[in-house]
Amino acid sequence: MSEHILIVDDDITVRDSMEEFLKLSGFTTRTAKNGENALKLLQTESIDVVITDILMEGMDGLELTDMIKQDFDADVIVITGYSEDYSYEEAISKGASDFIFKPVRFEELLLRIKRVLRERRLSKDRAQMLIKLKQMAITDGLTKLFNSRHFYTQIEMEIDRMNRYRHPLSLLLLDIDNFKTYNDTFGHLDGDKILVRLGEIIRTCLRTMDTAYRYGGEEFTIILPETTIEEAVTVAERIQSRLLSEEFVSMSGETSHITLSVGVTEYSPKEDTASFIARADKAMYLSKDRGKNTVSVLHPKSPA
Repeated sequence: MSEHILIVDDDITVRDSMEEFLKLSGFTTRTAKNGENALKLLQTESIDVVITDILMEGMDGLELTDMIKQDFDADVIVITGYSEDYSYEEAISKGASDFIFKPVRFEELLLRIKRVLRERRLSKDRAQMLIKLKQMAITDGLTKLFNSRHFYTQIEMEIDRMNRYRHPLSLLLLDIDNFKTYNDTFGHLDGDKILVRLGEIIRTCLRTMDTAYRYGGEEFTIILPETTIEEAVTVAERIQSRLLSEEFVSMSGETSHITLSVGVTEYSPKEDTASFIARADKAMYLSKDRGKNTVSVLHPKSPA
């Protein structure tokens, strides 16, 4: 797929000759006779590089460059024949990627365009790599849910939002029952299959605004914004039921059904984060004490 170049110049001869050369060089081109027309075109089309003259009626090339860099994802090459009035530094300060003096040699222009496009691709690759690295830093590699580090960041944000807007906020803490025994019996590879499948089940049971985390080992936690404790119990029971309906076959051929102990609680305005999380943890251990495979609730005012 060829890159898209926009040529902006009020001289039709310059526009036409430059467009013809760039088309022959393999680019997809568009033209505009002034800055205003260029901005309209940028609103509807994807442009990689804008080549603009500086001196034009109405908006000049530096003003156009400034607006492009503010509002659009395009690189700009500025062309001028007035070297005494405009400096390279001024063009670069407006966001231009390159600056060429007239008369323009098309071979030189082609080299400049290729360099700008190469740097543009490298910049996008770096940006995508950074996004991936940031995602990896907050994601559990096995289940693809968020990790516990991100949980503590996110829960502080949700608590702050709850205290500002007084919307309900609930928390689930889930623990796979008898997971150590399963691992010891069938091995970690079979145990990992359970963790992966539970992560998938959790994702299918949540809304877009909800977030799920592998809290550690076989423990998972789920933040449920805009959710009362009664609604949170429904979510917990849905996940619990979905996991119980799964049949896990070990590499040795034995089948098992896996259960969850779940603790549910709701945030109380102005309480500290640690007590909120600790209450969900205590509710989960209450489920363990009740024989596992159950959902237990601790209200903010309930005794631990």
